[in-house]
Amino acid sequence: MAFGAGIAAWFALPGGDWHWAVIALGAAVALAVLGLHGSWAAMELGARCMFVAALMLALGAAHMAWRAERVAADPLAAPWFGVLTGRVIEREMQPARGQVRLVVRTAPVLGLPKTVRVNLDLTRDEPQARLGAMISGRARLMPPAQASLPGGYSFAQRAWFDGLGATGSMLDRPRVLQPGQSAGGFDSLRSRLSAHIQAQIGGGAGGIAATLATGDRGAISEDDAEAMRRSGLAHLLSISGLHVTALIGAVWLVTLKLLALFPPLARAWRLPLVAAGAGALAGICYTLLTGAEVPTIRSCAAAMLVLVALALGRDPVSPRLIAAGAMLVLLIWPETLMGPSFQLSFAAVTAIVALHDHEAMRKWAAADLSWPGRLARFLGMLFLTGLLIEFTLMPIALHHFSKAGLYGALANMVAIPLTTFVIMPLEAFALMLDLTGWGAPVWWLCGAALNALLALAHMVADAPGAVTLFPKMAPWVFALFIMGGLWVFLWRSRVRWLGLAPIALASTLVALQPVPDLLITGDGQHLAVAGQSRQMVVLRSRTGDFALQALSESAAFEGEAVPMAEWSKATCSAEFCSFTLTGRYRDYSVLVGRNRERVPERALAAACRRVDIVIAGRWLPRSCRPRWMKVDRALLAKTGGMALYLDGQTVRTVAADHRGHPWWDRAMDLQEAARVAKRAARTSVPISTPPR
Repeated sequence: MAFGAGIAAWFALPGGDWHWAVIALGAAVALAVLGLHGSWAAMELGARCMFVAALMLALGAAHMAWRAERVAADPLAAPWFGVLTGRVIEREMQPARGQVRLVVRTAPVLGLPKTVRVNLDLTRDEPQARLGAMISGRARLMPPAQASLPGGYSFAQRAWFDGLGATGSMLDRPRVLQPGQSAGGFDSLRSRLSAHIQAQIGGGAGGIAATLATGDRGAISEDDAEAMRRSGLAHLLSISGLHVTALIGAVWLVTLKLLALFPPLARAWRLPLVAAGAGALAGICYTLLTGAEVPTIRSCAAAMLVLVALALGRDPVSPRLIAAGAMLVLLIWPETLMGPSFQLSFAAVTAIVALHDHEAMRKWAAADLSWPGRLARFLGMLFLTGLLIEFTLMPIALHHFSKAGLYGALANMVAIPLTTFVIMPLEAFALMLDLTGWGAPVWWLCGAALNALLALAHMVADAPGAVTLFPKMAPWVFALFIMGGLWVFLWRSRVRWLGLAPIALASTLVALQPVPDLLITGDGQHLAVAGQSRQMVVLRSRTGDFALQALSESAAFEGEAVPMAEWSKATCSAEFCSFTLTGRYRDYSVLVGRNRERVPERALAAACRRVDIVIAGRWLPRSCRPRWMKVDRALLAKTGGMALYLDGQTVRTVAADHRGHPWWDRAMDLQEAARVAKRAARTSVPISTPPR
C-alpha cells in the first residue's frame, strides 16, 4: 500500500521535481525512525511498520519517475499526411469494427515518432502485411489525444507508457516492400483458434466465445459490448481472475481424479502436488494464448500463489496473496495503478477475501447442511459476494466512467455460474471433440448458452434505472473512498468500521457534486450546456459519438441532446449563438461562435463587451473583452478542455489534471515549437538573387 501511495503521489502532484519531495520525505522519516531506535532489532512492530512504509513510499515515487523516463516517446507535434513506411510489429483483427489495427515501427528518414498505430479498413487489408513485414502506403497521423474534458480519459497518457507517438489511419492498401515471417507459436494459434470458433458460432455469441478462449475481442460489436458494460457483465470479456481460476480449477480437479483411478500412482506420487503442477502449466499456457495482457498476467500470478499455498498446506485465501500479486504488477507496470483495470480487479479480490475471511462466513461455510441447504448457501454466498463487489466497485466506476450499474449483482448471480459451469466447459469440450469432427452438437449448446448470456445483458442494460450517472468526482474524493475501503477490508477487529466515516463523507460529496454549467472540449469545436434543466444542449447537431459520449458523461446526462439552434433559450445567427444562463446569485450572458468565419472586429468587440462569457473555436482579437471570461483557441491550446461552474465562477481544466507530467508537457512543447516554426516560415521574406 505504501509503494502504491508513492506511485499515486507521482501522478497526483503537479509534476516537475515534486516527486523528489516525496522521496526525501520518505527517506527522512525512515532515517528518523532508525535514529530513534538505533537498529532494526531494537524496533517494535509499530516502528518497523513505519520504517518500511516510509521506505516503500519513497521507492514507489522513485520507481514511477524512473518508469516514466525509461519509456519516454516524443509524440507527433502536428497532424501529418504522407507516405508511411515502416515495419509491422503488432497486428490485430477487429472485424466488428471493420478494420485491422497495425502498430508500425517507422523508418527513421521520415522524422516521425519511433512507433505509431494505424487503422486499416478491412476492404483495404493486405494479408501479407504480417508481423515483421515492411510496408508502405499513404497515411494520416495525429498526435495522441489528450483528455477532451477535465477528469476524462487521456489516451496521450496511455500512449506515453505504450511507446506510441501517433495514431491515425492508412488511406489505401499498403504495399509490402519486404514480407514478414509467418506467424508462429501462440500468435498463430490464437488467430487460427479465434477464426475457428467464430466459424462454429456466428454473430455476437461467436465473438464472446472467441474472447473466452483467446482473448480476441475484435469480433464483439459495440452494441453487445455496451450492453455488457451497462449490465455489469463487462468483466466477463476481460480474461482475468474468473477465467484463469475456472481453467486452473478444472485442470486441477480433472488431473487429481484421473490419477486417483490408478492406485500405484496414488501411492507413489503426492497427487495434489502433481495436480497443482498441471493446473499451473495450464494457467501459464492460457495466459500466453490470450495475449498475456496485464489483467491475465496478474490473475495468473495470483493463481500460481494459490497453487503454491495449497501445495505447502497454507491458507490461500489471505490478504498476503493480494499484496504479493499487486506488488508484482506494480514493479513491472507501475502506471497501471491509476487505471480502472488494476483498481477494479484488486478491489474485487480484496472484497471477496475480506468477506470470506470473516468469522461468520467461515462458520456458515463449514456448517454441515443437507443438499437443499448447501444449494441455498451457495446461492446466498454468490448473492452476498456479488452485492459486496457491486458496492465496492461503484466508486471506481463513478470515478473513471461517471456511471454505476444498479442490477449488476443480480445479473452476475446468473452470468457467473452460466459462464463458469456451462459456457466455458462446453467450449472446451467442443474444441476437444473437433479433433475427431464430432463437436457440432456441443457447439450448438455452447452457442445457445452464449445467446442466453447476451439476452440477459441486453435485458438488464435496457431496464429502467440500470445505470446511474454522476458528475466527475474530484480526485481527493476518490482517495477518500480508497482509504475508507482499505481500512474496512484489511482490519479484522471492530476498528475496521471507522473506515465507514471517510466512505460516508465521500458519498455525501459525490451526491452534492454540482454539474458543470458549461463544458468545452479542447479543440473548441464542441460545447454543452448542462445543469440548467433536465436536458443537455450541444453546439452542433452533428456532434460525433465520441465527443457526445464525453460530454454526456461529464454532464451526468443520459438521453437525446438538443442542438443549440433548436434550443428555445438561444438566439442563433450564421456565426454566433447567444443565450443567458441562470446562476444562484446572478445571470450570465454567453456568446458562442458557431464557425471560424471572420466577422468585423469592431462589431465583435462591441458584442463581447455586452456579455459575460465568449467561447469560440478560433482565435479572438484582443479587442474582444467580455466581463468574465474569453475562451478561444489560444486559451484552449494552453488549458485543454474546460468545465465552467457559474456559482463561484470556478473553472476546471484538463491542464490542471495533467500539467507537469511528460505526456502533457512534452506535447505542449513540441506543438508550440511547431507553431513558432510555422509562423516563422509564413512571415519570412525570401531573398531574391540579383540579376547578372
